[in-house]
Amino acid sequence: MKPPRFDYAAPTTLDEALKLLAEHGEEAKVLAGGQSLMPMLNMRLARPAVLVDVNRVAELEYIQRSGDVVAIGGLARQHDVSVSAEVRDGCPLVARALAHVGHPAIRYRGTICGSLAHADPAAEMPAVAIALGATMVAQSVRGTRSIAAAEFFRSWFTTALDPDELLVEVQLRAQPPRAGCAFAEVARRHGDFAQAGVAVTLERDGRAVRDVRLVALAAGPAPVRLSRAEAELEGRVPDSSTLEAAAAAASGEITPPSDIHSSADYKRAVLAVLVKRAVRAAFEEAKSR
Repeated sequence: MKPPRFDYAAPTTLDEALKLLAEHGEEAKVLAGGQSLMPMLNMRLARPAVLVDVNRVAELEYIQRSGDVVAIGGLARQHDVSVSAEVRDGCPLVARALAHVGHPAIRYRGTICGSLAHADPAAEMPAVAIALGATMVAQSVRGTRSIAAAEFFRSWFTTALDPDELLVEVQLRAQPPRAGCAFAEVARRHGDFAQAGVAVTLERDGRAVRDVRLVALAAGPAPVRLSRAEAELEGRVPDSSTLEAAAAAASGEITPPSDIHSSADYKRAVLAVLVKRAVRAAFEEAKSR
């Protein structure tokens, strides 16, 4: 398979990259890790007139923590993020979810912001971003704006980014004391796209759950915040009956598509099991902190 013809630009500064996006708009595609874009080009599912390769924009390659915010730059590689002390200490959910992303060769090349901007509803990072209350920082020649993760993912492979904007940073909320998190998914093989998955963050208030956030992936056209399941858990002891109620609520909140690998009913049943496992694991972690 070969991609369609396109022009190629390799800016070395952020200003240059933004000027190219302003000039070409919807006719341009950004190349960072390329782990999703290159297959799409080869299958001719994407036909950009211009490919803007930002790999030489070194100012976007960083991971840093300031207070309770962990900031990940647009060119930070998934492997580097997964082993970062700032991420492991502040946002362990990110590192745990990244273990499910593809294989090492993919994670050494792929970027966190690239995965978020690609917005595959079966991908791990969009669900994690919502669970952590992330903020997306988009930049263009017109200026910079912040977009809440809950507002960022619109539909299949569609985000709130304008055609001339570049996702330059994602800001993640660090895990507070007495908090726990967990990530769980089921795929046909390790590294395959998830058939169902869930990201969980919560805090412990005595024996009860507090400030719980449940987000499902592979559950529809975008990550799904499981608000009814959260309501079943909030302020309650996560015993068997509470977990069963939350799992049932989660299963009823999603509308996953059937595909050649599994039916929608199967995905709903799997999600119910994963919710129970993940909430239990997150609460046990919160108890130990």
